[in-house]
Amino acid sequence: MSENRERNWLISCRDASLGYDNKPVLEHLDIEIQEGEYICVIGENGSGKSTLIKSLLGLLKPVSGSVQINRRIGKGAVGYLPQQTQVQRNFPVSVREVVLSGFLNDMRFRPFYNKKEKQEARHHLEHLGIADLEKKCYGELSGGQQQRVLLARALCAADKILVLDEPVTGLDPMAANTLYESMELLHQEGMAVVMVTHDMGNALKYADKILHISDNGYFFGSVGEYKQSDYANMFLVK
Repeated sequence: MSENRERNWLISCRDASLGYDNKPVLEHLDIEIQEGEYICVIGENGSGKSTLIKSLLGLLKPVSGSVQINRRIGKGAVGYLPQQTQVQRNFPVSVREVVLSGFLNDMRFRPFYNKKEKQEARHHLEHLGIADLEKKCYGELSGGQQQRVLLARALCAADKILVLDEPVTGLDPMAANTLYESMELLHQEGMAVVMVTHDMGNALKYADKILHISDNGYFFGSVGEYKQSDYANMFLVK
């Protein structure tokens, strides 16, 4: 692998079969996620989207093949915004504490956040237009506000790539559009994005590439290539 190529890829799947208990639900996956790419992952329920996300995050080992994070970018490269549960939505903690918790993996045995971490958390809140919510109780926010808080938290944990699992589920159209606009801004600034979504319209609007997973295999390529593929016909894309 050349030096230039190694600098550019972030996560690589090589002939990866992904699943549980040695039973793959997604087989022979060959993809690379590059720096600055915006990839939307779509597919039917049960096709393996959540399994893919867990594998990209290193939470699930492949049944066969390999899933690798580029050793050059280190452990602090990937931020994750999961689906929320009702318990999480009602969690009685301040917005500031939620965002700062993105640094927990880096703290080791330190009991307090340092000045740099506090400044970075504040920066992400300002960048996402929610600095005025810093002292509010997270459980009292709207769904859209909560998602932007969690996005700020994910940014504290990441410097190269964000992985999002259906982040607009349950949001009203205005809140969803605000979140998409925030993601597009981060993408334009160089952040790579991998987003699982059922929102085909915005997937085709914002993504550089589409990963469509189905029971019969998968498609991975540009939006233009996807529109010309048989996979697009599954979702009646034109």
